[in-house]
Amino acid sequence: MEQKIPQHVAIIMDGNGRWAENRGLPRIEGHKAGVESVKKMIRCCMTKGIPCLSLFAFSSENWSRPAEEVNFLMELFLESLRKELPELNQHGIRLRFTGDRGLLSPVLQKQMQDAELLTVNNAQLILNVVVNYGGKWDLVNAAKKIAKAVLNGELNIDDINETSFAHYLDTSGLPDPDLFIRTSGELRISNFFLWQLAYTELYFTEVHWPDFGEHELELALNAFNKRKRRFGQIS
Repeated sequence: MEQKIPQHVAIIMDGNGRWAENRGLPRIEGHKAGVESVKKMIRCCMTKGIPCLSLFAFSSENWSRPAEEVNFLMELFLESLRKELPELNQHGIRLRFTGDRGLLSPVLQKQMQDAELLTVNNAQLILNVVVNYGGKWDLVNAAKKIAKAVLNGELNIDDINETSFAHYLDTSGLPDPDLFIRTSGELRISNFFLWQLAYTELYFTEVHWPDFGEHELELALNAFNKRKRRFGQIS
């Protein structure tokens, strides 16, 4: 049977810190190793013909982590973006960022904007990096935009439906994920894509993110192919 290819895979990249601690290393070494797994996953998705990949890099709740770790993550994000952008662009990857950029440094915000502008016409893969994001924030933010549009006479209240509401989400223009993957054994979605995951197939693995590679993605895709996606209907 021909394998169904999800059009959008969304991943919570969990377990970097635990991976490092299990090896007697500082947590930051796990985050460094996690970047290498990001590269592997991009290559895997391109090989498999998956057109859109969303990676949950930093949640709005992650600010409560120790300041040293948060600062390191932000520096690592900026450094990786600068370093990898030319190759990503060369391979036809379009970069997109989802989340509230207001709390990010002006330098990082500028780098993100430049990356989006540089790659806007690329069509081999959409790489959607989710930074300072929370699903509840996304829904509230969309509601505020809709309320403003109604008040300004730009939107009729009777025209608000699921399709128009999705237009105001921060993921506007992206297909909803077909497959959600969370690594490192946690069995929850942790305030990620609350609207977008309504009919997404969920896949959880004990493997920590730095060890998640081509074989693990293949297992997830095999599980996805065994699911019957009825979307509330009878098969």
